[in-house]
Amino acid sequence: MKLKFPGFKILDRYILGRFLGTYVFAIAMIIIVVVIFDYAERIDDFAASHAPVSGIIFDYYLNFIPFFINQFSGLFTFIAVIFFTSKMAYQTEIVAMLSGGMSFRRLMWPYFLGAAAISTVSLVLSLWIIPVSQRDCVAFEQQYIKKRRSLQYDRHIYRQIEPGVFAYIRGYSGTTATASFLALERYENGSMSASLEASDVSFDAETRRWKANRYTQRSFDSLQRETFSQQRNLDTLINLDVTEMGRINELIKAMRIDELNDFLEQQRNKGSDSVRIIEVEHHARYAYPLSAFVLTLIGVSLSSRKVRGGTGLHIGVGITLCFSYILFNRIFEEFAKSGSLPTGLAVWLPNIIYLFIGIYLYIKAPK
Repeated sequence: MKLKFPGFKILDRYILGRFLGTYVFAIAMIIIVVVIFDYAERIDDFAASHAPVSGIIFDYYLNFIPFFINQFSGLFTFIAVIFFTSKMAYQTEIVAMLSGGMSFRRLMWPYFLGAAAISTVSLVLSLWIIPVSQRDCVAFEQQYIKKRRSLQYDRHIYRQIEPGVFAYIRGYSGTTATASFLALERYENGSMSASLEASDVSFDAETRRWKANRYTQRSFDSLQRETFSQQRNLDTLINLDVTEMGRINELIKAMRIDELNDFLEQQRNKGSDSVRIIEVEHHARYAYPLSAFVLTLIGVSLSSRKVRGGTGLHIGVGITLCFSYILFNRIFEEFAKSGSLPTGLAVWLPNIIYLFIGIYLYIKAPK
């Protein structure tokens, strides 16, 4: 059985052109506003650090813009669909299309073509372009913007480096590659069986070796009786890369999808407690761009009926639905990170819920 796709007609070009034109115009306007406000906020930092104009434009803002395009993509897909569709409904253009023999399902064809184009661009940005651009943007901020002078590390870093073995690092400085305290702890059957502790330690990022002048070793028997000894000249290798000590959310957002997949597999093998956070980022990079189809379905179904409130009522209801979708995304992501729900289900659940809302509105839409 062969799938048949409807031909591309003048009416399709009209709808697709207005859809993408409205979307691009709305995104361009918000980007201009965001860039102006951001520049006004940071102009003192740029002047104080003597940031070059070429660096501000090419290293900062050209890398800053893709992030915001993707950030607002879903919202402005929805607004674009509602704005021009409700205007067509108010001018009885949709009534004329349906009266002329076009089915509502056929009317959706150019809309979904537009949603496919927006989703494709958003996927490319999310999976490959934004992570790389974020690195360059952060590098510029570290050099020229006071608030980002140093790399971000938590005061207390606790990581599982292999099943049953944990590393605790306090006061790590990326500038000097030193920490005020290091502890390695081994657990068996839920109880600590051995530990190693050292103060004023230094770290070699290339060899992953930690060094200190003195350290203490502790061991515990089956009755939890402790024995310990003090040693000199610690020189130990830990399966922990310097990047893994950074704040995990900042770290994974700067990874391309292939790097994120490798990092996720590595952390799973270690039994890391950060696996859920990484899985949420992995699923979200696909779920958010593909939401353009769901939001388009809701937008067309909602705004294709001519109502007394006109375009304003459609936009008001539509924005309420869109912001509730964004809110649900954030809530379910937290459920995923906490383990309250399976990660994949929690991240995709807002799309699933709003897909059913879209189907209901589609059934109720004028035919």
